[in-house]
Amino acid sequence: MHKDKPAKTKIMDKEERIEINSVKAYNDFSGVPTLHPQVAVIDMAQSSKEPPIRFSLSYGVYALFLKQTYCGDMIYGKQTYDYQEGTIVSFAPGQVVKIDRSNNLHAAKTSKALLFDAELIKGTTLGKNIKKYTFFSYQSNEALHLSEEEKEIINDCLKKIDREIHNPEDHHSRHLIISNIELLLDYCMRFYDRQFETRTEVNKGAISKFEEELNDYFEKGKTQQQGLPTVKYFAEQVCLSPNYFGDMVKKETGRTPQDYIQDKVLDIAKEEIRGTDKTIKEIAYDLGFQYSQHFNQFFKRNVGQTPTEYRRVGAA
Repeated sequence: MHKDKPAKTKIMDKEERIEINSVKAYNDFSGVPTLHPQVAVIDMAQSSKEPPIRFSLSYGVYALFLKQTYCGDMIYGKQTYDYQEGTIVSFAPGQVVKIDRSNNLHAAKTSKALLFDAELIKGTTLGKNIKKYTFFSYQSNEALHLSEEEKEIINDCLKKIDREIHNPEDHHSRHLIISNIELLLDYCMRFYDRQFETRTEVNKGAISKFEEELNDYFEKGKTQQQGLPTVKYFAEQVCLSPNYFGDMVKKETGRTPQDYIQDKVLDIAKEEIRGTDKTIKEIAYDLGFQYSQHFNQFFKRNVGQTPTEYRRVGAA
């Protein structure tokens, strides 16, 4: 059951933690009226409440913010968001973001927000496809930077959603609200694709770092202590979230990070099987597989032969 009022708890350094478990909870925190229990478009210029200097928001709803001027530092995880003028950041239920306004207490309230409850989209196409909008899990240095034209498009989508929220409800209302939310999210996907393209040189540096770290992982025997490498591990090495990292690699190379990892494991496995006298069990352990049967299944699925068959054919 949702809590209508934002619950506050004190944490270190006089920072307030605010639980946003419903759209109304965020409206109450911002000092704006609740017109719909499951969705809101908020113009922060209309907010009647001044937020704390330092606080954190724990989200139980989906939230998307369009920042039109700098108004403080936003931190997710251990790093500060790349969140300046004309940018968008998004959060999914379960995420916590910290805000520090100490460097700009008197900044104008020129941001806009879209919040919607997961219950609103249950049973809809958007509800089924919400995971494809991976930018909800992007984090540090991964905000969406908009051109003036792109800002106009996003603002137009927000206006359409807001108009439906203000209109008397009829049997078309929910469908139109959800359709316009989906349209806005699709535009964000398009604009992120454009951003990946315009940052291609930076992205190539991250991909080169990934390839170096992938080689290093096996050459230094990290598999024996840490097991098979994961996308999350390499994303952390290049200071990106797993989703942003995965989308960036796929956009730049046409292949997923998991494809790179799998090909590396297979290359080493083939070399070890045919180039050494190690048992299949020893090779599986060296590669990070906890059980040799899992390695056998992985190898046959990708090569079409078991490791033993592959060794026998090579020796023939």
